[in-house]
Amino acid sequence: MAQTIHHYCIFETAGGFCGIAWSDAGIVRFQLPTKTAEATERLLLRRLPDGEPGVATPDVLETVAAVKRYFQGEETDFSGVELDLAGQNGFSREIYAAARRVGWGHTTTYGALAKELGAGPEAARDVGQAMAKNPVALIIPCHRVLAAGGKIGGFSAPGGSSSKTRMLELEGVNLAPPPPAQQSLGF
Repeated sequence: MAQTIHHYCIFETAGGFCGIAWSDAGIVRFQLPTKTAEATERLLLRRLPDGEPGVATPDVLETVAAVKRYFQGEETDFSGVELDLAGQNGFSREIYAAARRVGWGHTTTYGALAKELGAGPEAARDVGQAMAKNPVALIIPCHRVLAAGGKIGGFSAPGGSSSKTRMLELEGVNLAPPPPAQQSLGF
């Protein structure tokens, strides 16, 4: 059996340096922004040890352009990007497909995704674990999946929860608690 070759490239966006890796079947890895190209490459190759720099295909170039638009604050839809999720189990693939349906400026919760897939509330943890292992963060918008009660929850990308918050704010999602319903009378 021939070994799949994974190519990658590092590119700069308004949010920092991102990395993208692909096979003949589609995008296999995406690295959210870091401050330097070297840091991004190091993080990308940690999850893709057989990666080799390569010349991006037209589909990959189109995805790179969309990522650049995203980090400039332009509404962007990645749902049509072809992915290669060969290393993922069936339930994770279902979770990722459901997460891809959460559009720009919208959020859901781990529990709601589990329910959408016909699983009970105990599967919310499985959804969270799949999000933490998401090989193509942003393209599969795990940043739009929140903990119960609209809490930010975890985020395994560089910058953690603050990066998740910044990405949601870029999409116009306000995570601040609502103002009190009754204003103080001042006495």
